[in-house]
Order: sequence, then C-alpha cells, then structure tokens
Amino acid sequence: MESMMIYMPIVAAALGLIYMLIKKSWVMKQDAGDGKMKEISDHIYEGALAFLNAEYRLLAIFVIIVSIALAGVSFIVPTTHWMIVIAFIFGAVFSAYAGNIGMKIATKTNVRTTQAARTSLPNALKISFGGGTVMGLGVAGLAVLGLTAFFLIFFHYFMGGAWTNTDQMTIVLETLAGFSLGAESIALFARVGGGIYTKAADVGADLVGKVEAGIPEDDPRNPATIADNVGDNVGDVAGMGADLFGSYVATVLAAMVLGNYIIKDMGGNITAEGFAGIGPVLLPMAIAGAGIIISVIGTMLVKIKNNEAKEAQVMGALNVGNWTSIALVAVACFGLCKYMLPETMNMSFFGEAEDGGNLMKSISSMRVFYATLVGLVVGGVISAVTEYYTGLGKKPILEIVQKSSTGAGTNIIAGLATGMISTFSSVLLFAIAIWASYAFAGFYGVAMAASAMMATTAMQLAIDAFGPIADNAGGIAEMSEQDPIVRERTDILDSVGNTTAATGKGFAIASAALTSLALFAAYVTFTGIDGINIFKAPVLAMLFIGGMVPVVFSALAMNAVGKAAMEMVYEVRRQFKEIAGIMEGTGKPEYDKCVAISTKASLKEMMLPGLLTIGFPLAIAFLPLAFGMENKAIAEMLGGYMAGVTVSGVLWAIFQNNAGGAWDNAKKSFEAGVEINGEMTYKGSDAHKAAVTGDTVGDPFKDTSGPSMNILIKLTCLIGLVIAPILGGHAEDTATAEEVNKNVIQVNVEETTKDNVAINAVTLEEENI
Repeated sequence: MESMMIYMPIVAAALGLIYMLIKKSWVMKQDAGDGKMKEISDHIYEGALAFLNAEYRLLAIFVIIVSIALAGVSFIVPTTHWMIVIAFIFGAVFSAYAGNIGMKIATKTNVRTTQAARTSLPNALKISFGGGTVMGLGVAGLAVLGLTAFFLIFFHYFMGGAWTNTDQMTIVLETLAGFSLGAESIALFARVGGGIYTKAADVGADLVGKVEAGIPEDDPRNPATIADNVGDNVGDVAGMGADLFGSYVATVLAAMVLGNYIIKDMGGNITAEGFAGIGPVLLPMAIAGAGIIISVIGTMLVKIKNNEAKEAQVMGALNVGNWTSIALVAVACFGLCKYMLPETMNMSFFGEAEDGGNLMKSISSMRVFYATLVGLVVGGVISAVTEYYTGLGKKPILEIVQKSSTGAGTNIIAGLATGMISTFSSVLLFAIAIWASYAFAGFYGVAMAASAMMATTAMQLAIDAFGPIADNAGGIAEMSEQDPIVRERTDILDSVGNTTAATGKGFAIASAALTSLALFAAYVTFTGIDGINIFKAPVLAMLFIGGMVPVVFSALAMNAVGKAAMEMVYEVRRQFKEIAGIMEGTGKPEYDKCVAISTKASLKEMMLPGLLTIGFPLAIAFLPLAFGMENKAIAEMLGGYMAGVTVSGVLWAIFQNNAGGAWDNAKKSFEAGVEINGEMTYKGSDAHKAAVTGDTVGDPFKDTSGPSMNILIKLTCLIGLVIAPILGGHAEDTATAEEVNKNVIQVNVEETTKDNVAINAVTLEEENI
C-alpha cells in the first residue's frame, strides 16, 4: 500500500478530470435559449477565442526563446539537466490549456444560465456554478497530473525509481522546477494581457455608455459591450485559471524541495519509514490529490431551493461547499501527516543556535499537521477580511457611497483609503501565519501551510469563475431584451459573484505570499547561503530595487489600460456620432472594431511588464557574475531582491484588489438605491456618476495590476530557484546530472547480475556524495 501512494495523486487527478468531463457534458446539454441569445453568446465566444489564439501564438515565440536559453544553461551548468527544457514546455502548455478550458466552458455556460434564469433562480445557480466547477477541476486536475507525472518520470530517470541520496533528489526537483517556471511564465502574460483587454473595454464602455450617453451597462446600443463581456472571460476566467494553476504547482514544488532537506537533516536515508524513503517529499502531492476529491464533494453541496432567494442565501450555499471542503481537507491532512511522515523528524531552524548558526530540532508529525491547519485558517479568514472591505452593505462600502455625494474626488479619496487600511489586517494575518507555521515545523511547515490552503483550489476556482459567468449571463439578458425578472435573477448571482471574485483574489494573494516564502526558503537551501544580511550594501541596494519593481509594474499595467481605454473611448464616440440610429435601436454598432482594439492593445502592452519581471532577476544574477563577483555574494543580492519584491508586491496586491473591489460595489449599491443624507439616491444621480468614475479608476486596480502582483512575486522567486544551481553551494559537491543517471543505471544492472549488490550500491552512492 505504501509503495502505491506515490501514484495516488495521479489517480485523484484523473478522477477529478473524469468528473470534470461529466459535468461539462451535463452543462452543454442544457437549453441555450433562442436565436438572439445564441448569436450574442457566439460573439462573446468567438471574441474570447480569437484573443487567446493570438495571445498563444505570441507566447509560443516566448516559450521557444526561453527553451533555447534553458538548454544553453543546461549544457553550461553541470547540475542542470537538459530535461528542464521539456518540463518548461509542458508547464507552459498545461498552464495555457488550463486557462483555455475555463474560457471555453464559461462562454458556453453564460447563455445557458440566462435561459435557466427565465424560469428558475436555483437552476441558474446550478448551471453557472456547474461551469465554474468544470474550470476549477480542470485547472486543479491538470496541475496535479502534470506535476506528479513529471516527478515520477524524473524520479525513475535520475534515481531508478528507488531512493539513493538527497543530492540526486535535488537534481530531480531542480529539473521539475522547469514545469513550474513554464506555468508561471504563461500565467503572467495571461493575467496582464487579459487584464488589459477586459479593463480597456470596461472603462471605454462605462465612460461613454454610462456617463456620457446615459445608457445601462450591457446595453446592446453600446459598441463596446461585446468587448466588455469578452474581457470578463479572458481576464477573470482564463487569467485567474492560469494564475492559480501556477500557484498550485509552485506551492507543491516548494514543499517537495523542503521535504528533501528534512530527509537530509535526518541522515539522508529514511527508507525504513516506508514510502520509498520520500514521505516528506510525497506528502504535498498527496494532499493536493486528496484536495481534488474533496473539492468534488464540496461542489455537490452548492445548491438553493427557493426561487425567491436573495444574495445572502446564494452566498450561504457557496459557503457551505467552501467550508465543508476546508474541514475535509483538515481531516485529510491529519490522516496523511500521521500516515506518511516519520513520527519524529530532525529539522534545521535557521539562525536559532546560540552562536547564530542553525539549530537542529526534533519535530513530530503532528506539528506538521498543526502547520497545515494554519494554512487552512488563513485561507478562510482572508476571504472574510476581503469580504468585509469589498462586500455590499459593509461599512467601508457605505462610507464610499456617502462620500460620492460630494463628487468623484471624495469618492476616489475614500476608495484609496479603504484599500490602504485593508493591508493592516491582511498583513497581520500573514505575519501570524508565517510565524506560527514556522514555529510548528520550520520552513517545511510554512510550505505545508501553503499546500493545505491550496488543496481547495478546485473549489475556490469554481466559486470564483461562477461570478464572470453570471455577469455574462446578465449581459446577454440585457442585450437580448429579456423580461426584467431574468436580469433581476442574474443580478443576484452577479452581485454574489462580485464578492466571490474579490475574495478569490484575496485567496490568490494569500497563496502567493505563503508560496513565495516557501520558494524563498527553497532558494536559500539550494544556494547554500546562510541567510540575507541587509547590512551588506549590495544586498540592501537590491532590497530597495526589489521593493520598487511592483510599483513600476503596476504603473506600466495602469498606463497600458489607460492607453487602450482612450482608443476605445474614441471609437465608441465615433460610432455614436457616425452610425445613424444607434441610440434609437435601428442602427447596429460595429462590435468587432472594439474587440479588435482591445485585442491589439493588450497583446502589445503586456510585453513590457513581462520583460521587467523576467529581466531584472536575470540581470542581477548574471551581470555581477560576468564581472567576477563571488557566487554566494550574488546569491545574497538576488535573495535581497526577491525579499523586496515579495513584501512590496503583497502590499500592493492587497491595496489594489480591495480598493478596486470597494469602488465596484459602491457603484453597484446605487442600483438598488442608497440613503444619502436622509434621501434615497439611485442610478443616474450625480452621486452615482461620481461612483462610476471611482469604479473606472478601480477597474485596472482589481483586474489588471492588482492580480498580476501575485504572479510577479511567485515568478520572481521561481526564476531565483532555477538560477540557484548556478550560484549554489550544493553544485560543488554533487555529481553532474548525467553522472547521476549513469550511476543509477549501473546500480540497477549490477542488482540483476552480481551477488555483491549492497557493496556496489554503497560504493556508487559514496562516489556521488
């Protein structure tokens, strides 16, 4: 049984993907409505698919260039194997495919949700959440399947499928890092490109349609409305899918790396404990696999029965599925920690010895379980914190609404302040979580906290993706001129979807914070440095530069949205002016021209932020190397840069996500009517127009630059992890990747042909060390 546990994650991933296909088939069998509804849905689908195809053609060139660069590194650096290139390519392909799955099902589910809403709110929720379930399980299933499959391939290729030593396992995990690097690279461009697309269309549609022309959102007379609905899918669905795919893979990888160092601290061989001697390495993958099955159970619990249900009942149904999943993951973590880990383990705690060195402590398997509980609590609490600052009817939102009465200026000031103050509770939560999980089980505990939190990724994505689907469903209802009750029902789902989108982004930020710290710890162990000493001038300089990068990245993303939105505004104004009969409903807008503007602008503008993210860590590592600087000094500098990016990036992500979400729901508050200074105020009022302006500022905050921070943080740390063998200490003491493979093959041959197996195996292992 123990020897088969290595295959458990693949089996769980396969089951999750099978259920995903069954759910997809059920969604596609639902009624897609009348001809007009299908026509609008087809426009959205074709626009989204055209954008993704154009984006993937561009990214294919990027993947080829990086693959060539990685191949060059593998021939120069002895401990980097050429198979890292294969892993990188597959990581990129899997990430792109995960986003593609989500986008396709979302654009097919939206019209079916509209049709269901004509008769039943419970059925509309069932269909829209069904589409989200397909995306969530597709992303999680592909992530676990890809990572586990490549681990098994490399484990057998480099180690013959049996434990040899920790140095050879390091080679396996360094090569596996290519898969994570490919996934995060695609996620960065998908997030930034999709974010620029959706917000260029949204801002253009709002400024001209709502503010200038005074027509409702998603009105078919607005030329940018199709582009706006396309943007919901390429940004909030495909982008979010690629983002959490990358987080999932990076989190598990970081925990595996740190698990290998536990084995090293325990003498380098724990085969007597079972699980082929790789229990601490295998545990994160096993938790991820269990999380997929648990998420399937959680999705089955999301349902409502009352056709008169309101937002609170719908949110309650989603919370039942979410909290049940979290509780079941906690149970699974308890069982897996007790089953797969040694009862006690030796772990090295950095800088805790009396002389400032590392202190070896004996840690029980239960303390690792306690660390996973910390991660699960963080995942739940961060959602509640985010909901408080962005949810309809909450105090921060009502304050922004009140300040809208005196104009756009005071609305914007209030929104900025809300985003800023929201960092206090979130960062305090992260700080407590990091400290607690480290106290329980060192950096392995931090990584396992992140792994446990990410175990419910399929459920979190299902909840998150349901929002854009409901939003599109409302747009289709508006454009196809359905009865008001249809839009009323889709608006209930959309309102809940806005909150779940904000909490989903909060979850993504929390995962990025814990994941990056785990990757940072893996980087320190790979390079062999003792820590990051900020009293060294080069390290302190890089710390400041790292802190600057998220700010500049945000500026580039915001400017990109601004440029594209200007083009969109000019085009919408031109059509209103030149196409006769648009406002009367007799003239047809040229939707395709607005779609083309968003597509062209996003593909062009996403390149510079991407190059900034990838270029800076490479320059910091290789320029000093070219001038003869010592490797370990460069490793510390790069570590300082990574720390700066992480701290600054987390703060900017929280600030932008929550400020944008607060502005959005302050605007939506006017749709139902709000009381300001004793009078009811509705859509179309001056206060509402001020709130629309605030929301326009917040759109790129919450959907472009804010979410991109998560990937900026993780990708920076991953690039550091991939560079680590070039700078690292273990490379000096380890056989080359080719020698490792050769020696393992010799051991396996001798095991089948000679009697002195044990002597030969031990001799070869000592040669590697």
